[in-house]
Amino acid sequence: MNDFERVERLKEVFEVLYEINKRAPIIVEGKRDAMALRKIGLIGDIIAIHAGKGMYEFCEDIAQRFSKIILLTDWDKKGENLHKNVSRHLKGMWEEFSPFREIIKILCQKDIKDIEGIPALFERLAEKEVKVGEDEDKEGF
Repeated sequence: MNDFERVERLKEVFEVLYEINKRAPIIVEGKRDAMALRKIGLIGDIIAIHAGKGMYEFCEDIAQRFSKIILLTDWDKKGENLHKNVSRHLKGMWEEFSPFREIIKILCQKDIKDIEGIPALFERLAEKEVKVGEDEDKEGF
């Protein structure tokens, strides 16, 4: 798969996530991950795990407020451990959307290992800023 095909596929994945994120929050590791997703155009709830709460308290709050979540942690060692921990606490809430993380991981893995690097990867592969969602330029990216 060449860079153009990768950026097209990544953009398709984030276009679908854009729509799902209107109904289900995306759970990320930290503020920079949330800012990266905002930079590419996501507008729904994006919630950072590291927001001053313990893991149990964080998961209890999420479980009370939402019925479904998109769990989008980094794919480095810390991110994988967080993913296991959160997914265990929020069983039944994230599995429906788990293929998104796996696809993103596969498409990005040789270049980046974190969510916060996605906008820069898009820019490098597409040679311009990439935005998803309703306000995007329909002539290209």
